[in-house]
Amino acid sequence: MVALVVILVILVVAGLIAAGRSFKVVQQYEQGIIFRFGRVLPGTRGAGLTLIRPVGDRMQKVNMQIIAMAVPAQEGITKDNVTVRVDAVVYFRVVDPVKATINVQNYMFAISQQAQTSLRSIIGQSEMDQLLSERDSVNRELRRIIDEPTEGPWGVRVERVELKDVSLPENMKRSMSRQAEAERERRARIITADGEYQASKRLAAAANVMARDPAALQLRLLQTVVEVAAEKNSTLVMPVPVELLRFFDKMTPAAPAGEKKSAEDSASLADFGDEDAAEAEITSGAPLEIPEVAPIPQLPVQVSNGKLATAAVPQPDAVARHSDDDAHPGA
Repeated sequence: MVALVVILVILVVAGLIAAGRSFKVVQQYEQGIIFRFGRVLPGTRGAGLTLIRPVGDRMQKVNMQIIAMAVPAQEGITKDNVTVRVDAVVYFRVVDPVKATINVQNYMFAISQQAQTSLRSIIGQSEMDQLLSERDSVNRELRRIIDEPTEGPWGVRVERVELKDVSLPENMKRSMSRQAEAERERRARIITADGEYQASKRLAAAANVMARDPAALQLRLLQTVVEVAAEKNSTLVMPVPVELLRFFDKMTPAAPAGEKKSAEDSASLADFGDEDAAEAEITSGAPLEIPEVAPIPQLPVQVSNGKLATAAVPQPDAVARHSDDDAHPGA
């Protein structure tokens, strides 16, 4: 009885061990490869519970997820002889689990080494400006170089490659900063010159408009005075231009003595200049009146006895007659 119990216990334990070796669970993101006595069976086992032989069969699971691998920074010399240090990241996944398991011992390590050597190669083939500004084309070329020897023989597909950082020497950084500063200064000067050119054209147009009516220039002057006075200056010195005096002279023309002009005549003369006003006054047909000259007063003259005598000042008529007598002495 004891021997029978021992045999039954041994059979139960063997059955449990066989069941543990026969039933395997494959995750959704994995694929299972069956090795039977060292040979790979065709096909793979998908996700779920799978059954294999307890003796002679062995299952190896392969992860089918996308793996992100950081490529260590590589230092190299670019095509234009600039020393740079570049690091990248590689995204890849297994597309053929049989090849990834049989053809390469450790596909993770193989991909890492291939990415480092390809990164050094792409640094030597590219210029510094391409590494800095044309990263998309550099990433595509680097992906092509890494994926070429890996997808066919190894069953690993490189999905994407991205350059993370490009480190430049300090002297090169200073040179690039000076170049960028000079470029910014050039743009600023061009913009300033363009603004001055446009402002000069606007000022010339404004001067042309103001030249048609001198009152506009005076109004602009007064507006400028108001703007300057708003700055809260303690003293404001403003020279009076001659044009302002001419403007007031036109607005208030002087009327001849003894004649009162109407407001309409004054307004009509104010619209003209000095010459135009003179021509308008002559062509109006009104006779020009000459005011009478007042008689010249007699001045006292001191004589020898100390008394004052009145000096006879010749009148204008007498002067005129005397001049006629001198001109015709024999008449």
